[in-house]
Amino acid sequence: MIRAWRYVEGEPGREEVDPSTLDAAREPGTFLWVDIEHPEAAEVDEVARSFRIHDIAAEDLAHAGQRTKLENYADHHHVALHDIALGGEGVLLDGEIDLVFGAGWLLTVRHNRDGIDAVPIEDAVARFERQRIQHGSSDEGFAIWTILDDVVDRYFVLLDAVDERLDNIEETVFAPSTADPRPQAAFALRRVLVLFRRIVSPLREVVSALLRREAPEVGDAALVHLQDVYDHVLRALDLLESQRELLSGLLEAQLSVASMRMNRVMKATSSWGAILVVNTLVAGVYGMNFRHMPELDWYLGYPLSLGLMVIATVWLYLMFRRRDWL
Repeated sequence: MIRAWRYVEGEPGREEVDPSTLDAAREPGTFLWVDIEHPEAAEVDEVARSFRIHDIAAEDLAHAGQRTKLENYADHHHVALHDIALGGEGVLLDGEIDLVFGAGWLLTVRHNRDGIDAVPIEDAVARFERQRIQHGSSDEGFAIWTILDDVVDRYFVLLDAVDERLDNIEETVFAPSTADPRPQAAFALRRVLVLFRRIVSPLREVVSALLRREAPEVGDAALVHLQDVYDHVLRALDLLESQRELLSGLLEAQLSVASMRMNRVMKATSSWGAILVVNTLVAGVYGMNFRHMPELDWYLGYPLSLGLMVIATVWLYLMFRRRDWL
């Protein structure tokens, strides 16, 4: 679905534009924003011809799955972003949004991938309209900033969800239970963090390139806002690295706890084995039934042998219990 809005310099509000008249809608002193949700190849080709988008960029727009990047062409630029969410089974749901912009126009292409809805655009449009009224400018840099800021804000939502799962894993690892904690949840979360880092880390370079004015269409006022986005990206990366270190520590602790519990089981098994060995030795010696065993003729031989086994059992049990083996 294609939607288009035109903003006239010095006039409040926006004009709805028929997608079939994009060429006529581009005039000096105007800013044209075109949005495509769930793009089809024919829609992308139509808009790409209107804006004279490079063939490589047009192909990327039609097929989702691009890495986070900024590519510069002769008179326009392509930014690929990823909007992500944490699924119920520890799966990272990935949605993609592509921005192509030039002097006086912006194209947003929102893909639906991995079961996550396309990135919502309404809030970004409303924020852009407030900024252009406040600054008296339709700089496309404000539109780019609103989208980047919304995406990065949702990164922190995912980081909060990861924090909750880390707390649950920590409680499971150190719970006073005889059952060994299963590491599946921890490994699934580590996979999420690895994929998340592949998405967030390149975004730092993308925003840094915009701040270095590799896209001259972004004005000075918008650069101030993009600096704030850059700071948020750095903060997200710091939190991500902290969570990765914490998760690595929990995995090591999980292995240590499992090893300690196994040692306790082995100690208990060895202790009871030692106790039974003594009783088995006594019973085995007096069960040989040799004819010339003097103890067989004793009147108190049987109760004495039972008493010896009881005394050995109690003494060994108390000794192992004092050493915390039982």
